[in-house]
Amino acid sequence: MEQTITTGDGDIQHSAPVENELKFPLAVNWLAHFFSFIFHPLFIPVIATWFLAYIQPGYFTGIAPQEKLLIVIRVGFNTIFYPALTVFLLKALGFIKSILLKTQRERIIPYIATNIFYFWMFLVFKNQPEVPVILTGFMFGVFIASSAALIANIYFKISMHALGVGSLCGLILLIIFSGFSFAIFLTVMLVFIITGVVCTSRMIVSDHKPFDIYSGIFIGILCQIIAFGIFS
Repeated sequence: MEQTITTGDGDIQHSAPVENELKFPLAVNWLAHFFSFIFHPLFIPVIATWFLAYIQPGYFTGIAPQEKLLIVIRVGFNTIFYPALTVFLLKALGFIKSILLKTQRERIIPYIATNIFYFWMFLVFKNQPEVPVILTGFMFGVFIASSAALIANIYFKISMHALGVGSLCGLILLIIFSGFSFAIFLTVMLVFIITGVVCTSRMIVSDHKPFDIYSGIFIGILCQIIAFGIFS
């Protein structure tokens, strides 16, 4: 495995190549990096919003096409652009060593920042009756999942990718149990396949342990269920 050095402040730094990257072909590593980027946790809220607006359109009945697009764009700015900008600023100011957030310490401020943006997005949707309740509940679920991850980060390096796809799985499961079944079978299969591919990719190209992955999926799904219980 990758050689690690524990500093006096309890942070963990890595000093050798990850063993997993050495025992898989280059093409496999490349694909793992590709899927890790495409389904980066910052992209999950936009993917979920786009799915509800255009693939499962029953939830956006009565909303004009331009309004649907505007909602997707707003989610993108608050859950991708601003959090990413925060990370780049932290890197530029020297607060973190890598935008990949390889250590638990480097993830603390980005977690707090994304929590603020997620909660703001939730508050905006909560005060706009035209926004579907399921989307408002999803954003709240993402917020509490990120908050739970911030606490878990104290003890272990929970996988943010697993947390993201876990939240997406939670949304799909809630759609099923709420009785909305438009083209849902293929969607369920696709989301589960994506979850498996993303989590496998993180095991290949990161230093995550299986517990980091499984806990991320579990917390993501659980927080969506909790949010659904509050807003249903």
